[in-house]
Amino acid sequence: MEEVDKILIHALRQVGTEVSDDVQSVKQFTSELIVEAVVRCVRVIDPGLGGGLPASLPPGMSARFRVGMSLAQACQDLGYKGEIGYQTFLYSNEPEIRSLLMFLVEKLPRESAEASDQPAGKSVVLQRAISAAIKAQLALPWLPPNCRLPLLCETQVNSYSSDLSCLTKLKKRELGNSEMEERMRVKKKTIDLLPDGESNLVKLQALVEGSAKRVVNLASQWEKHRAPLIDEHRRLKELCSNQDRESSRKLSEIKDLHVKIREAAEEAKKKEGLYKQLITELENLPQDVSRSAYTLRILEIVGNIKKQKEDITKILSDTKELQKEINSLTGKLDRTFAVTDELVFKDAKKDESVRKSYKYLAALHENCSQLIQTIEDTGTILREIRDLEEQIETENGNKTVANLERILEDYKAIRQENSALAAKVREG
Repeated sequence: MEEVDKILIHALRQVGTEVSDDVQSVKQFTSELIVEAVVRCVRVIDPGLGGGLPASLPPGMSARFRVGMSLAQACQDLGYKGEIGYQTFLYSNEPEIRSLLMFLVEKLPRESAEASDQPAGKSVVLQRAISAAIKAQLALPWLPPNCRLPLLCETQVNSYSSDLSCLTKLKKRELGNSEMEERMRVKKKTIDLLPDGESNLVKLQALVEGSAKRVVNLASQWEKHRAPLIDEHRRLKELCSNQDRESSRKLSEIKDLHVKIREAAEEAKKKEGLYKQLITELENLPQDVSRSAYTLRILEIVGNIKKQKEDITKILSDTKELQKEINSLTGKLDRTFAVTDELVFKDAKKDESVRKSYKYLAALHENCSQLIQTIEDTGTILREIRDLEEQIETENGNKTVANLERILEDYKAIRQENSALAAKVREG
């Protein structure tokens, strides 16, 4: 991780972060330095998103919390999938900060890599800030000057409103006229039928009877076709139900396969993440840096890992052989004791001295068993001690105690701010 931290610090200096020469690893980053580094990276990646973010922490605790939440939201908008919140910046944790900085450095555009040959002075930082501001302004939509007058907009709105009102009234009037015309046509037809009323009534009755007969005929025909149609409908419905169940089963299997594929892809991505990050950082380094030195260092790290793996394999093999030898000796000891016990026990019934020897033999066997058990317990305790030491070292790396102390101080500061605000409210 030391080489990774050096690459991260070099990349942060290239985007304008003021990292002192004394800082050699992410573990030495303060909250102020973390906030500055994240804001610089966000501004380079997305000027519109990072333009409103402050590059330093404000003095008030409430404002600090708001800045932390804003930074966390900005990182999530850029696509960061890890756990992040205001506590990531105010109460830093080395692994989380390293993962976040690796993500942001990987997101840096190629332009920052091309400009890496330039010194990271104040003039370069100012030029980059001006360039980012110009890009943000160019991204906004342009409005002609003659269209920016509020009076012209108000006049156009009033004109459009009056036109819309007139159109609405005309539409209502057209609807009313069409209804009146329909009524007039019905009344005209009724008046035309009045002179020959009886003959027209006979014709209407004949039409009604004919319509009734046709309805009865159609109903009988419908009944003939209805039964087979219902049977066919039921058959098709059952077939669809079976197909739905089969589709649901196959869909469930497909979802399970997708979950397994996604898990496998995530696992592969995690395993290749560090390799890709190192390759990206290597490409972003300035041209005057000796790439052979980094390559040699990476090869040395890989060689050390292989050597450690061989040592671990050898230790495991020796442990297995030793365990086999212990099991063999234990079995041989038990068999020897059983044979000796049987032989001595026969003679102990006849001779008093042999009886004492038998007692000593039993006591010796019991003491040896206790000694073996004590040695095994000692090995177990030593393993637990080593595990506890590793856990203590891990917790020390996470700065848990320091973070708890800072949380307590921030809590006291928040209470003081709340008390001051309450006093101002009472005075007002």
